[in-house]
Amino acid sequence: MPAKIQVLYDHFDFIVINKPPHLAVQNEISQQGILPLICKQLNIEKLWLVHRLDKVTSGILILAKTAKAAAIFGTLFEQKKIAKYYLALATKKPKKKQGTIKGGMKKVRDGKWILDNSKTQQAATQFFSFSVSPSLRLYLIKPLTGKTHQIRVALKSLGAPILGDKLYGGQISDRTYLHAYGIQFVYQDTPISIMCPPSEGENFTQVETQIIIETHKQPWSLNWPKSAMNSLS
Repeated sequence: MPAKIQVLYDHFDFIVINKPPHLAVQNEISQQGILPLICKQLNIEKLWLVHRLDKVTSGILILAKTAKAAAIFGTLFEQKKIAKYYLALATKKPKKKQGTIKGGMKKVRDGKWILDNSKTQQAATQFFSFSVSPSLRLYLIKPLTGKTHQIRVALKSLGAPILGDKLYGGQISDRTYLHAYGIQFVYQDTPISIMCPPSEGENFTQVETQIIIETHKQPWSLNWPKSAMNSLS
């Protein structure tokens, strides 16, 4: 874990940080969570979680400074007015190279989830993918819903589990290669766009991957499919 957590954006009502991988959002029995760590680092008494990232996921995390700001973000997320973009790497060839993955999220054993044909817990994930090398593919992902393990399950359903994601059958690596890359929303009439390229993981930081990431610094400008589930499309 880095000695200092990177603050990407500091607003009067909230902060946006770059969460390191392998660090839980809240305290665990064996490890202090990022919330108490960032409060101590910034000498802030309390911060409010307005969304979550899995322990294995790095990147953009919004933390509200007040209960009122947390409520505003709660409404923005509920109304799907916050667009989030992720990067992932996988080593296996996917069933398709771009498109939308939809299905019901069903919890199974060992803390895992699967996609099924049910209409409950519906999840929708859009993606483009790009060849890094014959055995490595970069995914640029836009989740339209915010279900637990949604992106990890979506790529598993493509036959291309995320590199390093042992829970879903990904090839063993130095980290789970999932990163919250960009976010875009309007807060109190102010348009906000924040980007955070990944900085940890040998496969994220290699030149070939970085070149592709560099060409997609504004992921919202891509021709994402139109969807009734996404008011930002």
